[in-house]
Amino acid sequence: MYTCVALVFVAAAVWVLTHRRAVKPDVPVIATVPVTQEDVNIYGEYVGRVRAQQFVEIRARVEGFLEEMLFEEGTYVTKNQVLFVINQEQYRAKADKARAQLKKDEAQERKAERDLERIRPLYEQNAASQLDLDNAVAAYESAVASVAMSEADLFQAEQELGYTIVRSPISGNISERLVDLGTLVGTGGKSLLATIVKSDTVLVDFSMTALDYLKSKERNVNLGQKDSTRSWQPYVTVTLADNTVYPYRGLVDFAEPQVDPRTGTFSVRAEMPNPDRVLLPGQFTKVRLLLDVIEDALMVPQKAVIIEKGGAYIYVVRRDSTVERRFVELGPEQDNYVVVERGVAAGEQVVAEGYHKLTPGMRVRIDNSNLTLPSDSTFVRPSAASDTLTNRNV
Repeated sequence: MYTCVALVFVAAAVWVLTHRRAVKPDVPVIATVPVTQEDVNIYGEYVGRVRAQQFVEIRARVEGFLEEMLFEEGTYVTKNQVLFVINQEQYRAKADKARAQLKKDEAQERKAERDLERIRPLYEQNAASQLDLDNAVAAYESAVASVAMSEADLFQAEQELGYTIVRSPISGNISERLVDLGTLVGTGGKSLLATIVKSDTVLVDFSMTALDYLKSKERNVNLGQKDSTRSWQPYVTVTLADNTVYPYRGLVDFAEPQVDPRTGTFSVRAEMPNPDRVLLPGQFTKVRLLLDVIEDALMVPQKAVIIEKGGAYIYVVRRDSTVERRFVELGPEQDNYVVVERGVAAGEQVVAEGYHKLTPGMRVRIDNSNLTLPSDSTFVRPSAASDTLTNRNV
């Protein structure tokens, strides 16, 4: 009996030593995120230059010595406000002379009219000749012409007299005076007196590449034309020198109809409100243009996408906790997110962390306790034109 027990013990020991216990393989732990769906704004970034909506040069239209300056330099002036006064003596005398000449010609006209009225009945009674009548008619018509000429001379003289009072053609901020009092201005002297800038609304000029233009056409975006059928418009925002975003936004109101062959770009203009005059004409700024809005776009974190020579793919977790390798077609990407144009559906769980240890069909365990994802979903497409303009000497 002891022999049998010993044999059983030996047999058990031999079996334990010769057969390893089957170890159940570990299930990989991964982190997943759902495929979200939302509207995504696509922006282009460019370098722009601020330009005044109106820039007017104040020039002397008549020659004379500058006598008065009736404004404070750098202040806001209103339309028709008197700015400068040029010496008026010679122009007032010229206007008086033209006025006197007009009165003389009007007197001659009245006399010629009375003479004609006396000659005509005498001619009808054969008491005056045809020559007398013709002379009277010619004298009257000549007097009428002289009156018209004198009226034109008086109008011109009064207009020149009015030009000695230099008024502001628009409302805006005026520059410093460019001539001193007592200086001869006008035809024989310096004609530019000052400049006025209307900057409560400004224009922002920037350049886009021909490729940007073609892509905007693909999206049915006509720059410079407002489309009421869209829920969005190509709005522009600018960034100031201190990297703060200007609180107002503008709308593209003009696009050049041709490409500049020297740079391969075309000019675009946006109009922006500037009630506080924060934007100064001539300054450079960063321009951000809304190029497109992808409605109901499917989005995943960029780190969930694996890109290899054969294309881009992601791992999708099935309902039975196994993973599937799914090839996808990618759209715009920026700020750690990417738009998936084809290959996934909204709500599907994609592997964001731990995909390096996966193979298709493998069972996984999900643990999202340590998963961190960025929340920014704003997409920016940098422009080649932006890089070109940034490197210019300005």
